Amino acid sequence: MTPACMAVFKWIPVLFITAVIAWSYYAYVVELCIRNSQNRIGMIFMLLFYHIFLTLFMWSYWRTIMTSVGRMPDQWRIPDEEVTRLFRADSPDTQKRILNNFARDLPVTNRTMKLSVRFCEKCKIIKPDRAHHCSVCSCCVLKMDHHCPWVNNCVNFYNYKYFALFLGYALVYCLYVAFTALHDFVDFWKGQLNATGMGRFHILFLFFIALMFAISLVSLFGYHIYLVLVNRTTLESFRAPIFRVGGPDKNGYNLGRYANFCEVFGDDWQYWFLPVFSSRGDGYSYPTSSDQSRVSTTSPVQRYDAMGDTGTSRLDGNPTDKLIGASPLDTTNHHHNQSPHQVRSTSAQPIQQLQQQQAPLSPYLDELEERLEQVATASH
Repeated sequence: MTPACMAVFKWIPVLFITAVIAWSYYAYVVELCIRNSQNRIGMIFMLLFYHIFLTLFMWSYWRTIMTSVGRMPDQWRIPDEEVTRLFRADSPDTQKRILNNFARDLPVTNRTMKLSVRFCEKCKIIKPDRAHHCSVCSCCVLKMDHHCPWVNNCVNFYNYKYFALFLGYALVYCLYVAFTALHDFVDFWKGQLNATGMGRFHILFLFFIALMFAISLVSLFGYHIYLVLVNRTTLESFRAPIFRVGGPDKNGYNLGRYANFCEVFGDDWQYWFLPVFSSRGDGYSYPTSSDQSRVSTTSPVQRYDAMGDTGTSRLDGNPTDKLIGASPLDTTNHHHNQSPHQVRSTSAQPIQQLQQQQAPLSPYLDELEERLEQVATASH
């Protein structure tokens, strides 16, 4: 099949959804309300709310479809000569050094199974955190969630909010149509429906189709609300991101429910329910749960000690817990009652403990790398 035919074929699901919505508009507005309703005031309110929900639904849907996946900046692209060196490298370690050297100034924390910087051979770029290559779009996509055929687009950093709103408003639209058509559906089975001819079947099928779509949307919308609240993409829910320090962690971007919600919907509540872009960040770097834990210290001493937490807490408990047990007031009173020599000795303790805690890090990383290599070998 030629690329032109494939491009047309990809729009079939979108055209199908659009056709169903167009038919539902006719069935609801013309057959259910205008031709069948006996209460004019009730009909006006029904049509008013119907058009509000339909507008929000279609606005979100088309923003999801028409929003581009974006283009990677040049600083993420590896020059041709470096790509040649990379492909001609005599060992994986050499490739790893080349990638690490090129990415040393880029904000990347995600790694491959072999703890190397992620590189896309097709796009010739260093992959930003949470980015993946989409075989349908033929490019790397920022914070890729999945490729959705119903919108003929990748759900990604730029349109994930629109996609979540699209699911929510589609569910509200279907529930509203089914609920307001329920009375006429019951009258149909009682033989008391005012509509005649094909109008009766339009109302009957309108109720069934709205109910069917509502049932399917409940689980899908609920799942994506869950992903928003844990700050996770669909791809990350199936395959945990691997961090440079700490290894695989599905909760690596979990900042707490409210902060996770604001990552997608933004900080200004006025834009939460409108399909306008308000997400946090630039799509290339993201705060992690380890960043959050470092910031949440309660004193300068604790903040300094937390700087030594290089991820060993995920492998062998949380070593910083031993350092941050005392409050600033307790520390001050303790120093006040000590001699100058004791104060100097006590002040040096956090640094000594920090050095002792960092010492076991290397063996753990070596063990982690060996395990990841075993997993990668087994998968091949």
